Amino acid sequence: MKLTERISWLVGTLQDRLFPSFEKCYETRLTEQEQHLVKILEILRIEKHVFKKADNQWIGRKLKEREAIARAFVAKMIYKHIHTRLLLKDLQRSPNLKRICGFSSIREIPSESTFSRAFFEFAKDGLGEKVHKVLVESHLKAELVGHISRDSTAIEGREKAAKKEKKEKVKKKKGRPKKGEIREAKEEKRLDRQINQSFEESLKELPTVCDIGSKKNSKGYLETWKGYKLHIDVSDCGLPVSAVLTSASVHDSQAAIPMIKMTSARVDYLYDVMDAAYDAGQIYEASRTLGHVPLIDRNSRGKESIPMAPHEAVRYNERTVAERLNSRIKEDFGARNVMVKGAEKVKTHLMFGLIVLFADQLLKLAN
Repeated sequence: MKLTERISWLVGTLQDRLFPSFEKCYETRLTEQEQHLVKILEILRIEKHVFKKADNQWIGRKLKEREAIARAFVAKMIYKHIHTRLLLKDLQRSPNLKRICGFSSIREIPSESTFSRAFFEFAKDGLGEKVHKVLVESHLKAELVGHISRDSTAIEGREKAAKKEKKEKVKKKKGRPKKGEIREAKEEKRLDRQINQSFEESLKELPTVCDIGSKKNSKGYLETWKGYKLHIDVSDCGLPVSAVLTSASVHDSQAAIPMIKMTSARVDYLYDVMDAAYDAGQIYEASRTLGHVPLIDRNSRGKESIPMAPHEAVRYNERTVAERLNSRIKEDFGARNVMVKGAEKVKTHLMFGLIVLFADQLLKLAN
């Protein structure tokens, strides 16, 4: 069964069977937003990935409400609540929303501090990444993806930027070395190391602290921000395949090779489409080694650059899907309003937005 057929079948089943059952059990009919939430939750099945303590646990509070809290965080993204307290007000006010999330009564709705502790646990466990990986495997693994468009977007943080360590400059001797003189070899570049590393090893080397970043926008003006940078690989149909969070100061090219390897392990695809920031020989090599065709805009570096061939330019236009996704995750799925601090929590917040975007885009494809 093809991707669109599978999603159409799921939506039809929900419409014909699940929603009528809901209306029999609930006192009021589901609103359009509540129906949309039910569809998203049915696609994500996030409660299956929540860490559970053993049934014979005898120390500490039972964590049965964690599954409902995870569903509530999905609702927070759909309802576009910036703060958790606004979500709690909606849960207490709306009987339908409360039951959809899994709380049978108002007394079962945890406090804001419990939600905060649960979010910290989800961040430690990598809940968002787990769900995203399963989504990609379930819906894209059997498909052949034409183009993977790669881009990054600025994520503004609400914490103090880390201070950069000053490196001591070592004066190098000019001219040829004397007979018998041994000079220090040049430090190996990160891109050269990444060619022979696994993507897990490469990602560990990339800094993730909050710092200052700068990047030229689509109009050519330099923008500066404090926080992080989210790197995303997007398929032709607007589905995010891989996502990596780094410090704001990390150049786009530094995340390209590990992302090529990560995405290649998740889906089969043909073309790597990237802008001029990724124009480096090592990135071309990594893409070709894994059986892909790199389509990268030329970086003139102050010289006259060779334009793309006409057929390459047509394929390169597919890259706009990455820019649209960056815009959607900021405007509709919480990336513009990051209220948590620390790379782990920031990534979890962004991954919640990304998995909801994934499910929402699947529904758009079905329609």
